[in-house]
Amino acid sequence: MLIKQTMPNSNSHLSMRVCFDLKTIYCISCLTKLELLRNINRRVYFMKEREKFSSRLGFILISAGCAIGLGNVWRFPYVVGQYGGALFVLIYLFFLIALGAPIMTMEFAVGRASQKSAALAFHSLVPKRKFWGAIGKFQMAGNYMLMMFYTTVGGWMIAYFFKMIKGDFNGITPAQVGDIFNNSLQDPFMQVFWMIVVVVLGFGICSLGLQNGVEKITKIMMSSLLIIILILVIRAVTLPGGRDGLAFYLIPNLAAIKQYGLLEIIFAAMGQAFFTLSLGIGAIAIFGSYIGKERRLFGETISVCTLDTLVALLSGLIIFPACFAFGVNPESGPGLVFITLPSIFNEMWLGQVWGCLFFVFMSFAALSTIIAVFENIISFGMDLFNWSRKKAVVVNFIIILILSLPCALGFNILSDITPFGIGTTIQDLEDFLVTYNFLPLGSLAYLLFCTCRYGWGFDGFLQEANTGTGIKFPKWTKNYLKFILPCVIIFIFIQGYYTFFIK
Repeated sequence: MLIKQTMPNSNSHLSMRVCFDLKTIYCISCLTKLELLRNINRRVYFMKEREKFSSRLGFILISAGCAIGLGNVWRFPYVVGQYGGALFVLIYLFFLIALGAPIMTMEFAVGRASQKSAALAFHSLVPKRKFWGAIGKFQMAGNYMLMMFYTTVGGWMIAYFFKMIKGDFNGITPAQVGDIFNNSLQDPFMQVFWMIVVVVLGFGICSLGLQNGVEKITKIMMSSLLIIILILVIRAVTLPGGRDGLAFYLIPNLAAIKQYGLLEIIFAAMGQAFFTLSLGIGAIAIFGSYIGKERRLFGETISVCTLDTLVALLSGLIIFPACFAFGVNPESGPGLVFITLPSIFNEMWLGQVWGCLFFVFMSFAALSTIIAVFENIISFGMDLFNWSRKKAVVVNFIIILILSLPCALGFNILSDITPFGIGTTIQDLEDFLVTYNFLPLGSLAYLLFCTCRYGWGFDGFLQEANTGTGIKFPKWTKNYLKFILPCVIIFIFIQGYYTFFIK
């Protein structure tokens, strides 16, 4: 009105037009403000700064905790011993750097550059390529699939810790130890109960926030894990007869080349190096989104890989001396952890104490992975739907509980479901989908995204990876990453199917 009154009467038309334009601008401004208020009411937190780790140590320990899984304990030592001891370790370390480290660096880079979880990371970096958004959804599915069976296995670890405390294995034979494990699998109530305990613990910690929950608790668990594993190593290597186990584990056995062939040993080392880091489903990328740009990413990758390998190697220093000291052949898989080792602890002086420590170590190894993946899953809801952390925790708590039931019941009520024939379970199907599909295909997606011109491109990746101080990611690897490594991953994918279904 004030502006209209200042306009001359001779320019009434102009006065009306100016007035109209100002009213329009004012209305648009009001609508913008109104919409903003509505968005705030809908809990859209686009103005809120993304959570960050409080320290570099927290980032490394949590990333390593995600990579360190139960396979480090029950598979790595067995494979090392089978394929030539130290010879296998050397080949494994080479492929860890050649295969695992580049892809882990790419996951970190995508997460840090996008400041998003796998759900939106690709799309935010290349919004015009909608195909990459679909890849993000594929990786989301991989996280949920992993937790569908990992929560049940994590429950086994906690359950056995309490069995050790109660002295359930004291004075019984190895056959009776095996019966305890088999009976626990056939009890649906116990399977579901311990699965729920794991889910409650995992989401309970995540609900406290990144720094106060995930980072703080994981620091404590990982630090305790390293202390416990060192105590167990000292006890194992000092057992009478333990030196034979050390020799079997650490001295290169060239006879393995004659027995298995160098090519098979290389393939085994390649597969172990690839799968040990849990790459390809965005579980590592999320932690890249929680760090700043002070340090280059390749150096951080090396720290995480070193810690993961250290735990795997130290696990072998526990298992092989203990097995050889008591004349037991180490087995692969759950039988080693739940039957063989409890029987060995039963024969040791203060075996109940060592058994408790071992299953605390195993529980922490499982929970560190579960918490890391839960944090990734929670971030999906926060990124996609603008949920608060509390809402994302509640919704995903319910989802994971429901999705985990088939595995927990697959050994008893649903034991008639045998996806791959007699003797197989729902867990075998879920494990197959993650190990032989989501991990290699997801890793291939990261690789192509960071090297292909239809994705982020190598220059974009390299700039992000080399921002900060520390070890540079080598530029000369471009052709290797673009042409050779994709072929290697495709080979691993095909080899996995061949090993699973044919060999």
